Amino acid sequence: MSRTAQIVRGDLATSRIVDAALPPLGDGEVRLKIESFSVTANNVTYAVVGDDFGYWNFFPGEGEWGVVPMWGHAVVEASRHPDIALGERVYGYLPMAEHLDVLPGQVSPGGFIDAAAHRLPMSPIYNQYSRLAADPEHDPAREAERMIFGPLFKTGFLIESMMRGQGWFGAETLICTSASSKTAMATASVARDCSPQIKRIGLTSAGNVDFVRRGGFYDEVLAYHDAGSLPQAPSVLVDFAGNAGLIHAVHAALGDNLKYSCTVGATHVGAGFGQDNGSLPGPQPVLFFAPDHAVAAIKELGPKAFGEAIAASWGKFIGEAGGAVTVDERSGLESARGAFADTLAGTADPAVGIVIRP
Repeated sequence: MSRTAQIVRGDLATSRIVDAALPPLGDGEVRLKIESFSVTANNVTYAVVGDDFGYWNFFPGEGEWGVVPMWGHAVVEASRHPDIALGERVYGYLPMAEHLDVLPGQVSPGGFIDAAAHRLPMSPIYNQYSRLAADPEHDPAREAERMIFGPLFKTGFLIESMMRGQGWFGAETLICTSASSKTAMATASVARDCSPQIKRIGLTSAGNVDFVRRGGFYDEVLAYHDAGSLPQAPSVLVDFAGNAGLIHAVHAALGDNLKYSCTVGATHVGAGFGQDNGSLPGPQPVLFFAPDHAVAAIKELGPKAFGEAIAASWGKFIGEAGGAVTVDERSGLESARGAFADTLAGTADPAVGIVIRP
């Protein structure tokens, strides 16, 4: 038997745990026993936009019930693939569950993809599994930090890379909403290192202002209610909150000084994600879809150079961010349900990184 946590796709606050018998493995298939995964605002975004971007399709549920994707570690519990051994550990995209069956394809010493038919239409970034024995990013002492920050950091890296490649659209200032989120911190960190001429401003809830300031990733931190006092300088907005009212406030405050606006996440569930909230001054927000930019960057730089560039920035970021967040390890899928509910409701402490061992 194996257990899976499922969420109602139209009512993310409703969840359940389902027990089911494990099916026999087919030829070439591998069964992964999930060891650990993190629960962050990123997972909430997967659920909020799941129908639009196919996130519910990676690990299909039943009817109205879906399975939210996570990032984490797993061990090979059973294998019918000649090149994948029992006991081998991997890192990648996992369900909120105890097991995952995969069909390894493009197998190399460094990893493989899940070549199952239902996953092939999705972005290849989400279908890759790293084999930890030959993974240059793997640090046994930093497994928790990789789960908590790794996928979010790569999104931040790609945002900065895109902005820099466009000359920051003529802007002098980067504004990040949901500044306490790990992706926003990563974006600001990479911008500080790679584009030091750009001023970094973080917008966050009043209760998180002190936490964000202590992180040191931003030159200036403002509460959301102070958005109207943003400096009048050529700026780009990177929105991680998905709050239509907040986006409108920033656009209204900056007007023609806003040179580019993009939306990345949706940490403010129920706050009008995807709505324009009336006519917006300045540029219309553009959706930033990290997997597409990752594929383009890998094609442009080559896998080796792309990996090296990320690794250099990752080392600097995690040295700071890792110390700013306390890792909270919890056991069991019930704990995962609770962590997801707290993150969905916005009550999760941004200074705590949650790791689940199902």
